[in-house]
Amino acid sequence: MKIGVMNNPAASLYDEIKTFGKAQYDFVDLTIEGPCLDVDIERVQRLLDDHGLFVVGHTDPCLPYAYPIKGVREACFKELARCATIFSSLGATIMNIHPCYAAPPCMKHALVDQNIEALKPIAEMVGGFGLCLVLENFKAPFDRVSTYETMLSKVPELKVHLDVGHTNFGADDGEVFCRRLGDHIKHVHFSDNRSVRDDHMPLGVGNVDWQRAVASLKKIGYDETITLEVFCGNRAVLFDYLEISRKLVLDLWHQ
Repeated sequence: MKIGVMNNPAASLYDEIKTFGKAQYDFVDLTIEGPCLDVDIERVQRLLDDHGLFVVGHTDPCLPYAYPIKGVREACFKELARCATIFSSLGATIMNIHPCYAAPPCMKHALVDQNIEALKPIAEMVGGFGLCLVLENFKAPFDRVSTYETMLSKVPELKVHLDVGHTNFGADDGEVFCRRLGDHIKHVHFSDNRSVRDDHMPLGVGNVDWQRAVASLKKIGYDETITLEVFCGNRAVLFDYLEISRKLVLDLWHQ
């Protein structure tokens, strides 16, 4: 099992990589979203090599890639292809994507079908770069295993990005996702909250049952990447929060 951290898109990616390396994390959950959208691939690769890090790909959560206007979809596809090029060039094997909730009001009932239609060519494109496309669970209707079972059956190349913090305010919890979709889970996010919204708090501060969450992953034999998606406006204490979170995960993992 490898533990990593996501870069802050409002900060220098290059400084972030250096800081993560010094803190001895295993990987960077590299998010390509505003305001910092440009990535100097050669510079990033040098820094990754210098600090013994690798990359997991994370895309902009706001891309309306399933919106039912051809030009919008094409623009999003182009951006996702740019991301796939960057991630592949940096040796990543995973690229995440978020559910698309953008739809005209009269088409909200068909949201899952619209996502399936859009994800088919995206998954094929991403696979062409040697990447596995993983869909992150979030709010309804993408908060239940039944939705994912439908989507995975329609888009066989698609896999699951399990965000345990999101399951804490969704319909199905992390244990249900693990039990029913365990073979499909290829990447995991950990952050805490109090069952109301996506607070991205340090582990142990909210009410996520971390002992159960870790036990559920271990039960399915999960031994891949876990990102500590902990946010903090005060950079002076962020890594204290991250270290507390990392220690909790490692302690539970080795019980």
